[in-house]
Amino acid sequence: MKLSVLDLASVYEGMSHGEALRQTIVTAQEAEKLGYRRFWVAEHHGMPAIASSSPPVLIGAIAAATSTIRVGSGGVMLPNHSSLVVAEQFGTLAALHGDRIDLGLGRAPGTDPLTTSVLRRGAVNESVDDFPNQVIELLAWFGTIPPLENGIGSRVIAVPGLGDSPELWLLGSSDFSARLAGLMGLPFAFAHHFAGGPNTRTAFQVYRDAFTPSVVLREPHSMVAVAALVADGAAEAERLMLPGNLGFVRMRQGARPSRIPTLAEAEAHEWTAAELEWTTERNSQQAIGDLAHAKQRLADLVEITGADEVIVVPQGPDLETKLRTLRDLAV
Repeated sequence: MKLSVLDLASVYEGMSHGEALRQTIVTAQEAEKLGYRRFWVAEHHGMPAIASSSPPVLIGAIAAATSTIRVGSGGVMLPNHSSLVVAEQFGTLAALHGDRIDLGLGRAPGTDPLTTSVLRRGAVNESVDDFPNQVIELLAWFGTIPPLENGIGSRVIAVPGLGDSPELWLLGSSDFSARLAGLMGLPFAFAHHFAGGPNTRTAFQVYRDAFTPSVVLREPHSMVAVAALVADGAAEAERLMLPGNLGFVRMRQGARPSRIPTLAEAEAHEWTAAELEWTTERNSQQAIGDLAHAKQRLADLVEITGADEVIVVPQGPDLETKLRTLRDLAV
């Protein structure tokens, strides 16, 4: 089973942004030592619990602190940006670090509607609807496909970018991205870690059914993302998941985003029956428990989806809990 890591640059209560980012780099270095294939970070904005608002900058720091592991985005929210800027950013990363850079692309905003509007200067719907065209533009900027009729890739070129192509993936949590990745002949990664349930199996089937060979891929290639926490037993794993789950519950209830609560705060929370039911269901779909259970869940997901790779999203109230999960799963 090919394992990779998706890290969310977690910001806990009492922690500086610098400390959160340094912990992400430490996690990447440990993942490299353990033999993980990829280390990805995701674009989020205005979320106090996540410090990875600028994936290209963070990827550059991670790539400079490692030497063999692939480093990339899981993902860059392409409608937030000009495709030329993304091509230049990731072309620069590829020029500096060679064939170690991945560019995972998503079409979700990665933030709330108001922040999205500010990021996209008001062009919210148009940007999302134009996502397939933006992906095609990127392929032309990198020289993966011939220049486009509007001059992209010929009269207007990305420098660096042209000839400095990262490995490009489409990411998704719905049938739309799965079908688009298949039609474009690109690798596809599904966000089961927050969009689990029956949609997971369906998305992978849609991807394979739609797949058309391209200059990038001759056959479908896919990856599934799953939240993971390994502890000595199921009860301890569920306890260590409380801070992260409390953060999710608060967002679902419309509370303003905040940093990840402490374990003590999460344990003191007066959990309602509905909240406990939701968190229990969410945990059951992920790799949360003792090592045997967590490994079995990963194997089950591979069997259900037919995914070629698994990217784990380590959970926990502190860095050491996350590192333990990565160490145990790597054995």
